[in-house]
Amino acid sequence: MAKYLLLKHYRGAPAAVNDVPMDQWTPEEISDHVRYMNDFAARLEKTGEFVDGQALAPEGTFVRYDGEGRPPVTDGPFPETKDLIASWMVIDVDSHERAVELAGELSAAPGAGGEPIHEWLELRPFLHAPPTITE
Repeated sequence: MAKYLLLKHYRGAPAAVNDVPMDQWTPEEISDHVRYMNDFAARLEKTGEFVDGQALAPEGTFVRYDGEGRPPVTDGPFPETKDLIASWMVIDVDSHERAVELAGELSAAPGAGGEPIHEWLELRPFLHAPPTITE
């Protein structure tokens, strides 16, 4: 089994087919979307392919260590990056092909008007070992 991270972006990815921002959806459209996501995760729990998933708030803060006893809090030089990730899901599947299949299915979650979003999801494999350095 191989673990993959599925990332849903607020922005920064190519535009979805049904590209209406969630803050413009009706409460019913939001409920339908969340239900789809929960049903998807529940189905993967039954097959043993679901590891974890969470939605993220758009706000956030960059934090950096700056010396003994002084960890400053800063938005950093790129404050717009803090709202790129809307949610994530970790799956554990038999192959890259299965991960792509599931990401494609998740991409079809309903959005405005109940139509599938067909959003782009970022699919990233977990490292199994640290990268090797070659000289």
